[in-house]
Amino acid sequence: MTSSRIVYLNGDFVPFAEAKVPVMDRGYLFADGIYEVSAVLGGRLVDNAAHLARLDRSLGEIGIANPHDAAGWERLQMELVRRNDLVEGLVYMQVTRGVAERDFAFPPAGTAPGVVMFTQAKTVAANPLAEKGARIITVEDLRWKRRDIKSVALLAQVLAKQQAVEAGVSEAWMVEDGAVTEGSSSTAFIITREGTVVTRPLSTALLPGITRASVLRLAAEADLRIEERLIPVEMAYEAAEAFYTSASSFVMPVIQIDGRPIGDGQPGRHTRRLRELYLDLARAG
Repeated sequence: MTSSRIVYLNGDFVPFAEAKVPVMDRGYLFADGIYEVSAVLGGRLVDNAAHLARLDRSLGEIGIANPHDAAGWERLQMELVRRNDLVEGLVYMQVTRGVAERDFAFPPAGTAPGVVMFTQAKTVAANPLAEKGARIITVEDLRWKRRDIKSVALLAQVLAKQQAVEAGVSEAWMVEDGAVTEGSSSTAFIITREGTVVTRPLSTALLPGITRASVLRLAAEADLRIEERLIPVEMAYEAAEAFYTSASSFVMPVIQIDGRPIGDGQPGRHTRRLRELYLDLARAG
């Protein structure tokens, strides 16, 4: 962080050091809010319309009025990108139910939502991990049952990610009833020995990944067979290739799960191709 970093807070662009969130903000007290993250590549937003649509849906699912339409959000995002001279990285957006005396019930009608936005500079396209491949572990999925909502209540994901850090790997895939749900901050994919791209079907059990949707479209255009089905952990171990997707990693090859090599222990050819296709899409804006 630099002294010149600018954030957006409740209607104003302010220096990072001056941005203060009230103690009674329900996002702080109850994790009562929604967030979204869009990637930036070459100073342009990636897959942004879909990210804003998911933000709107998540807000609607928990009854928070969206404070901006899609055009308004994008104007704020691009102004934040401009003010922070961001070329490559992420734009984070968060909307909470606002500020009110602590009470589990919703605050009075008319309480203004709280809005926070900031940027993070990050190497996304030329990530060295994509060249060598990620190692991951599996962990128990401890989350609530509405994982399709992009809630700021991320404690279970934080604990999963910390298990990955302590294991010296890059990501944790969460497992429920013997099958992979998703990563702590990503969508899980495998490619079978027959060349079929497999990922879990959408439901309340997992987040509808924006990069996931684009990658499935690109896979279909590349004439790869696609199956949306449960992925038992043993099936993941036996995959020819594996990868995960997110706004911050795009398409990340996986070369090891729970200490077991995937395929030949190198990023697979189909995964490398899907990453190239997604990078082309992202750079095209």
